[in-house]
Amino acid sequence: MRRQTKRHLWRDIRVQLPFLAWLVVLWMLLWAQFTVLSFLSGLVVAIFVTRVFRLPTVELSGRINVAYAALFVVQFLFAVLSGAISVTLQVFDFRRQPGTAIIAVPLRYADDLVMTHVAVVSSLVPGSLVVETDRDRRILYLHVIGVRNRAEVEKQRAGVLRWERRVVRALGDPAQYRALKADQRAGLTGSTKGGAR
Repeated sequence: MRRQTKRHLWRDIRVQLPFLAWLVVLWMLLWAQFTVLSFLSGLVVAIFVTRVFRLPTVELSGRINVAYAALFVVQFLFAVLSGAISVTLQVFDFRRQPGTAIIAVPLRYADDLVMTHVAVVSSLVPGSLVVETDRDRRILYLHVIGVRNRAEVEKQRAGVLRWERRVVRALGDPAQYRALKADQRAGLTGSTKGGAR
């Protein structure tokens, strides 16, 4: 019994190590100090936070495609820039109000990690904001601006699904990546489902 507990503890530490490292880096960035003292104090805070405020363990996929990840960063920066320009143009277009909608986007390949990445990216690109998530059914609900008809709503939904595919290519686990490739071969990745609400 004790051996099983110890094995479970080491597995927990191994899985949580990337999160601990990220919390330590955030702590050092917060204080703008890259010293041994800030590292040690950050480590203490990270361990305290992960032990006291325990959340379900999130398993990383163990797969990172560097080429797709680099492409993802470039596409994200371009989307932020073009989104900012689009929103600015809509704000200063006094002839008409930009249309808005709440849309539901059912994700195809998402686990908790992919769903979080897609939600964060969708919220950071100007013009859309995640207002609710349905974790059990893997649905994101977004408030979007600049939509006036059904076709523009579908275009927004397709954009979120494109981000999901980009995240899966860059960081998804092997099963998700295989499912994406199979759907691409079958021509299913462009389909959407769900509606405006």
